[in-house]
Amino acid sequence: MTVIKEPKKWYVKLFTLGRNFSSRTFSDNTKKFLLNAIGLFIVVTFTFYVESVGDDFENRQKYLDVSKEILSELYAHQVYVDEYIEQTNWVTELYQKQYERWEVDNDSIFIDFMEDEEEPDGKYYFAPMSMYTNRDPFHPPRRNFTTFSKGNQDFFLINPEISNRIFELYDGTELEYLIENTGKNEELYINQFVHRIANKWIYVLPWVDIDYNEFWIENRKYIQNDKFIKYNLYKRIDLWEWSVKEQLSMYSKTVLDDIKSLDSVIQQMDNEKYFLYWKID
Repeated sequence: MTVIKEPKKWYVKLFTLGRNFSSRTFSDNTKKFLLNAIGLFIVVTFTFYVESVGDDFENRQKYLDVSKEILSELYAHQVYVDEYIEQTNWVTELYQKQYERWEVDNDSIFIDFMEDEEEPDGKYYFAPMSMYTNRDPFHPPRRNFTTFSKGNQDFFLINPEISNRIFELYDGTELEYLIENTGKNEELYINQFVHRIANKWIYVLPWVDIDYNEFWIENRKYIQNDKFIKYNLYKRIDLWEWSVKEQLSMYSKTVLDDIKSLDSVIQQMDNEKYFLYWKID
């Protein structure tokens, strides 16, 4: 065994204990240093690995929880869409009937009725055009989507297909067109109707109050001759009949497809087994 007493060189002193250097001491210290370094590396690496796996597991659980909330909201979505379709069909039919009667020579052409047992003769009479300023922009529930959309890229990549479906449903072109057509596009026709009344009718007719049936009866000839209002009604019906209805039908199908897909993925994720953070195949 080589022994160097009181070594002078710095790199020899680095591995010297006491005043003397020996090759065995150097070898033992080197092995001890390497083992400690490897052990520390393994511990640090494993710690980061466990932390990373733990983060992935927590992201997965959060994705699963939010997906369940989204699925619950989609059922409410479906109810909302079905009710909106029913309402749109009723309104379109009501105003289509009014448009077809526009040229009839009868003082009651702007008056319609519905069955009502509480009325004296069992009928409730009303003027469809008195409700012309009413509108109901398409606005399905989307509270849980707000939570979902706040996730990061790794969160969305847990299931890219479902993530894309959710974004397309809540933030895609189908919904965008529906909101636009039932929003600003329909509002345009309402504003034109209101503008016509405010800028022409009030200067010609002795009194204007569209909420009263008598107004539509007494002034039916003047209103019949107002081709602008008739054309405005035609365009609004056209918007419902050839745009909104078709878009609602497509959107309804998308909602149903997404419900099936999301329900399937949730069941699959619920059936997966985990030991701590690790999936058991």
